[in-house]
Amino acid sequence: MTPHDEPAAVRERYARRTAGDPRYHPLQPDVWQARLERERVLLRRLAALGWRDLASRRATDVGCGDGGQLLDLLRLGFAPAHLTGIELLAARHAAARERLPERVALWLGDACDAPVEPGSQDLVLQSTVFSSLLDDAFQQRLAEAMWRWLRPGGGIWWYDFTRDNPRNPDVRGVSPARVRALFPHGTIRGRRVTLAPPLARIACRRHPALYPLLNALPPLRTHWLAWIGKPAAPGRNEEFIA
Repeated sequence: MTPHDEPAAVRERYARRTAGDPRYHPLQPDVWQARLERERVLLRRLAALGWRDLASRRATDVGCGDGGQLLDLLRLGFAPAHLTGIELLAARHAAARERLPERVALWLGDACDAPVEPGSQDLVLQSTVFSSLLDDAFQQRLAEAMWRWLRPGGGIWWYDFTRDNPRNPDVRGVSPARVRALFPHGTIRGRRVTLAPPLARIACRRHPALYPLLNALPPLRTHWLAWIGKPAAPGRNEEFIA
């Protein structure tokens, strides 16, 4: 029996998607409002950690796409030589290479095999990667790799769907309980964010100001944003969901 190849399956699933879907254009009001919401939470977390000298911090973005999140880190003050992007899809990897400084390291292929030294990273980011992984064993393998890369006192910045999309069988929601199972030794602080995209698009067609009004209602949010901290010493998980 041929073993399951989840990275190959992900490539096949993404090949079926429509390239350049206008619903996700960065100038769409629902898209940029969701992005700003995530950025505000990240800035508060970095400030709470006392990470003022970001140029000395090392970060890896798993599923970096065309490099947008790495560009954000550069803007915040991270040094190019301390950033790594990992991308499975060749076209996205090429786009990231074109956009980013040469000193930003980019790896094409399975993130589990990426040449990231254990205990070397202050920050590991993933954004809607795990919801695209339908194999539980591969999810666990990737989570273990990300945890291994972190130094004590560092953390994983997690953003992903918590609910299934009935119109898209190629993705699967990842619940907070699943995140706890994937990172049993992490100190987890999380909150629900992002107005449900179909509702957000309808609301923003009427007026962009409707987005924050509806997003103020937690039941209408479909994603979980979390900091999964690696304690300097073994500790107990903590979780806060708003």
